[in-house]
Amino acid sequence: MMLLSIKFDIKAASTTLGRRPSNDIVIDDSAISSLHAYIIQQPNPDFPEYFEFFLEDNQSTNGSFINDLPVTSRKLLHHNDIIRFGWNKFKFINDSEADLEATVHMLNKTL
Repeated sequence: MMLLSIKFDIKAASTTLGRRPSNDIVIDDSAISSLHAYIIQQPNPDFPEYFEFFLEDNQSTNGSFINDLPVTSRKLLHHNDIIRFGWNKFKFINDSEADLEATVHMLNKTL
């Protein structure tokens, strides 16, 4: 088993992952579809200075997983989630979310 430590910065509103060289993140593995999945970045609706990240599978052959649960629709990613495509695992690190969770916030929302 080979373990690589590679960091990918997610800066675009939509980041593509897959086997095809034109993807933003290329995973060179035959178990990965040519355009396997997307990571979508959106401002947090309550704290727009923070961003939320979502994983969306692109009807890939072997699926996408977050913490070993299959992704069947767009799913919110959380700090330290383990994302798996085929046999390839990635750890999602979002230091901003960790900072946001460490701070108590009160929202005044009218129901």
